[in-house]
Amino acid sequence: MYVTHRLARFGTHLGPLQNHTRSLSSSPLRMSEHFDFFVIGGGSGGIAAARRAAGYGAKVGVAEYSRWGGTCVNVGCVPKKVMFNTAMISEMMHEAHHFGYDIDTSRVKFDWKTIKHKRDAYVKKLNTIYDTNLEKSAITKYIGKASFTGPKSLRIERATDAGGPLEVTASHVLVATGGYPQPFGLPGEEYTISSDGFFELEDQPKKVAVIGAGYIAVELAGIFNALGSETHLFTRGDTALRRFDDMLKTVLTAEMKRAGMHLHPGSTPAGLKKEADGSLTLSLQNGQSHGGFDTVLVATGRMPCVDSLNLPAAGVKQAPKKGYIEADEYQNTNVEGIYALGDVCGKVELTPMAIAAGRRLADRLFGGMNDAKVSYDLVPTVIFSHPTIGTIGPTEEECKKKYGEDNIKVYKATFPNLYYGPWTVAPEEKPKTAMKLVCLLPEEKIIALHVIGMGADEMLQGFGIALKMGATKADFDSCVAIHPTASEEFVTMAPWGMAPQRRGA
Repeated sequence: MYVTHRLARFGTHLGPLQNHTRSLSSSPLRMSEHFDFFVIGGGSGGIAAARRAAGYGAKVGVAEYSRWGGTCVNVGCVPKKVMFNTAMISEMMHEAHHFGYDIDTSRVKFDWKTIKHKRDAYVKKLNTIYDTNLEKSAITKYIGKASFTGPKSLRIERATDAGGPLEVTASHVLVATGGYPQPFGLPGEEYTISSDGFFELEDQPKKVAVIGAGYIAVELAGIFNALGSETHLFTRGDTALRRFDDMLKTVLTAEMKRAGMHLHPGSTPAGLKKEADGSLTLSLQNGQSHGGFDTVLVATGRMPCVDSLNLPAAGVKQAPKKGYIEADEYQNTNVEGIYALGDVCGKVELTPMAIAAGRRLADRLFGGMNDAKVSYDLVPTVIFSHPTIGTIGPTEEECKKKYGEDNIKVYKATFPNLYYGPWTVAPEEKPKTAMKLVCLLPEEKIIALHVIGMGADEMLQGFGIALKMGATKADFDSCVAIHPTASEEFVTMAPWGMAPQRRGA
């Protein structure tokens, strides 16, 4: 093992350094230090790669300009799930009377500030854990911005400004800087917040507009709505989640309406203005306008964090338009010894994907596993909407387009979860769970699986393993159902237990 030179330890709970404006050219570079592996970005993927490389004995350095853990820990998956759980508790309290509880929900008080402060404290604890794990792995840490000065050399502006910028060199450099919310880009942008801004809100909005059709927009709109904010979701297309399977979109739209969310399909924003009373009015390209909002959240996509990296100095190739770094299946860029992974590449933008890619990259570079790479096929993912969605593989339409409609067999099931059994409401009023298996003939190999409904998030992981192993409908049928659960429907879909050629249409 090696011994690293330690810099003085800086605080790890710094905010973003976008306003750090000291001139790069005015300060001389300090003495260079060489690393076997240097990672730009202290998010989940970058840290996973760094720690795995250090475990093999490599001399590793990491530069992070904000807080350890990246988007997922600070303004993504983790705090989002805390808010999802908070919203779920609100839903259950309003549903408790169906189970014999006498709860006067009009007297239930929810304090946004309380959960925000508890959530922030939890995130800060995670920042510290990441920091400690880097220490344990003997990784040299830099809090500051890193940029290329050449293919194997980097300039680091430390957040404390102590002693001026540093120069480091490395045999291998990984870019894992993640992404940031795409700006509104229209008049009135200064009055909007992004998904990052959602986690800065000190007070709950009474009336909120969410602009966007992706999973971030759907998740945050669902949280607002379940917690009692009058919530309006504006989408350019006919539905949210337009790239997802039709079954998922159809059921989600119905459930959002049932939950009282105001949906505005076919709405392309034209701008935003602030009224004399402080409220916000959103104007659309079709001439309509909607007002009275105290918060407008824009979630129309994300951009790669690359602008400050000085990629041209290293010769790294970027994709047109958004500027994602182009990387192959082994995370190689066009420059030997420079790699990229995670959201900065724009391919399967999921935290576990970045972690897996980072570890496999380190395995290949330092662990002697010359062919190690992560698989981007059949990646399970969950949307924490209301209700939750789980999906693995292409949509039904995409499967038919790829293999031919005659070569695809689809199994479906729609039912109310047993949770809703005691509810004294008409069956059609009960929230639905919907499931789909898309199978490739003649073996009926399952090439896609989709589910929306209560518990979809927790049931998906095991089915993900099954699909990665090449499971068929017969394999699902051979698994004895766990009763009573929602997930048992996946292994009992009719016709059950018949030979594929006899299943019928």
